Amino acid sequence: MIAIIDSGGANIASVRFALERLGVDSVLTADPAVISAAERVILPGVGAAPVAMAQLARAGLVECIRGLTQPVLGICLGMQLLFERSEEGDTPLLGLVGGTCGAFDPGMGLTVPHMGWNRLLPQGEGRHPLLLGVEDGAHVYFVHSYAAPVSADTAASCSYGVDFTALVARGNFMGAQFHPERSGPVGARILGNFLALPAGGKG
Repeated sequence: MIAIIDSGGANIASVRFALERLGVDSVLTADPAVISAAERVILPGVGAAPVAMAQLARAGLVECIRGLTQPVLGICLGMQLLFERSEEGDTPLLGLVGGTCGAFDPGMGLTVPHMGWNRLLPQGEGRHPLLLGVEDGAHVYFVHSYAAPVSADTAASCSYGVDFTALVARGNFMGAQFHPERSGPVGARILGNFLALPAGGKG
């Protein structure tokens, strides 16, 4: 069973539809027991980091998420929440991946938010399992104003004025800054690769 954490994000419905197109059922939940028992977990999110972290804290989900051992995929803001801190409101995050998410600088001549299709560039030695069957430079869809820097945990980067982490992976925690559920066949392949990872959960 796939648990989608009910974080109040506006992209939840589109994530569920994307999973349905892949023939997979999911449950939308904020119940720590259901999330812990799931084979795989998706943390979606659109909006502001301070609001999202406050909502997770109110639901008693911060320690629940930190303790998960099954594959976890954060999407958009959900990916950023995996990091240590966000410059947005100087907000402490889940701390599962090292680094601070910072804002794009409009002073560089950039339109903010970064919105539209951009290229995925695999990083590191070997291709992460999420990228199996995905061509170098494949285009995916982004909508975001904050981004994480490239680090040793970056599985794929993207460039928008500066290079930033488009796909992160540290142990069982993974995150996509882009929206795989809105990225056509490439996004569907990445979601399919996530669903093919060995399942976990305490159920």
